Amino acid sequence: MYEFLERVGNPHLKARTVHIAGSKGKGSVAAMVTSALTAAGFKTGLFTSPHLHVLNERMRVGSELVSDEELVALLERIRPEIEAVNETANYGKLTTFEILTALGFCHFEEKEVDYQVMEVGLGGRLDATNVVEPEVCVITSISLEHTDVLGNTLTEIAGEKAGIIKPGCRVVSSPQVEEVERVIKTVCNEKEAELVRVGHEVTWHSLRLEADRQLFGVSGRRGSYELSIPLLGRYQLDNAASAVAALEFLEERSPQITPEAIRQGLATVSWEGRLQVLNRRPLVVVDGAHNVDSARKLKQSLEQYFEFERAVLIIGFSADKNISSIIKELVPLFDDVIVTRSIHPRAMATTSVAAEFEKQGIAAKETDDISIALPMALEITGEKDLICVTGSLFVVAGAIEQAPVLHLSV
Repeated sequence: MYEFLERVGNPHLKARTVHIAGSKGKGSVAAMVTSALTAAGFKTGLFTSPHLHVLNERMRVGSELVSDEELVALLERIRPEIEAVNETANYGKLTTFEILTALGFCHFEEKEVDYQVMEVGLGGRLDATNVVEPEVCVITSISLEHTDVLGNTLTEIAGEKAGIIKPGCRVVSSPQVEEVERVIKTVCNEKEAELVRVGHEVTWHSLRLEADRQLFGVSGRRGSYELSIPLLGRYQLDNAASAVAALEFLEERSPQITPEAIRQGLATVSWEGRLQVLNRRPLVVVDGAHNVDSARKLKQSLEQYFEFERAVLIIGFSADKNISSIIKELVPLFDDVIVTRSIHPRAMATTSVAAEFEKQGIAAKETDDISIALPMALEITGEKDLICVTGSLFVVAGAIEQAPVLHLSV
């Protein structure tokens, strides 16, 4: 990756960088930081993955997605270097994600961004994004995931995520279990990187919950803030506090990042597919929970934030998931289950998912088409009931795309 980027002019080194890793919440934190930097007047690039609807979502400046024409032009610009690197193939051919990451860097360079906020794709240490020299690193909540690649223990996974920490950079950690926190602290000590932990040096407290937003306070290192976010879920307050901590670090060199810019940025942040309400009566909620920890937080959030009588679960997974534990977390809340799948080639077969529900005593309905699953659920729910769509961001994306067709709205 370094050789390839050098061939195209080292675009990854042209902007100040915030680098974000973690198992859950990294996209939300990235969106919050980007929104606040934009509110402060900085031209800010945001690189995230995967996309919900179109690939263009993966790279944007402010709220503007890269256009199809820009993507084609960028690809044509770097195509000769892709071919040259692939011909030598000292470390194997470039992966799709490596090429997309390079396109993101090149796009941000062409747009002359002040900041680039980079979300890790997988892990951290070996990720394609881990070529940057970040001013601030954020490590969001870490849990067991991708164990075939990252390791079988939290200690191993934390070591991979903490691989984004560079000598002398500033580090923000979301609340972590002790095993994970120990790894992060050790790496920070080794790299002489200053560490701020949400729940310790930075804290938050809830003020009020409204239908479409949360009001809360954050006590940071440089001040206290009364804030709001149009995102639901208690875990989003951990994410917001992590974003504030990162912004406080950046503010030391950029006084334009005022408390008002932070307030405005968080109040207007947009991040689809995370405890998102598509309809009120019946209540339709979508969430991209795809591991045990996020499933547990989803169940807790549904119980804490919403009132409903019966509950219907629409669920589909990607093929690499340990679905037994996820299902076990969710089933106590739901009266009916509809198993579906996205159009993604890595989607798990509905028969496999339904069989796992059957093992746990649940007779699930099946459909291979998310556009059929949502109408099926609407047919068996009343105005006071809940429909929850989860298991995969790709399934969630399908439900979001169906919402206007089914005249769902908030």
